Amino acid sequence: MIVDGEPVAQWISERLGYALCAPYYAVGEMIDGEIVAAIILSSFEKYDVQVSVAGTGWSRRLLIALHEYVFGQLGVLRVTFLTEQPKVVGYAKRLGGQVEGIMRNHYGQGRDATVIGLLREDAKFYKVRKE
Repeated sequence: MIVDGEPVAQWISERLGYALCAPYYAVGEMIDGEIVAAIILSSFEKYDVQVSVAGTGWSRRLLIALHEYVFGQLGVLRVTFLTEQPKVVGYAKRLGGQVEGIMRNHYGQGRDATVIGLLREDAKFYKVRKE
């Protein structure tokens, strides 16, 4: 089940190890009453939105919902993923993203963030619509 709101934001904040600052949108996957994966969308700009992720329960349904929201509803051209988890880097690359760099100490002393850019036309779960 796809869920959103403050319980999801709290869950992902605890896993990432830092407090979230509004504005943001939190969405996650709940299985058997437990959140298993979550996404925080923040730093909305005209063509880009920043995404931080945590968890391991990534379903096709959650990924489709993410792609439809950011590319379809928000209309951005790219999503910028930030993560310190090698598994998430792998997931983002399989979705069509490319590693673009490292942000040193982004999550605290010695905790670097990998930056992955996902363009709308490369997104595995989004069909580019002709306007």
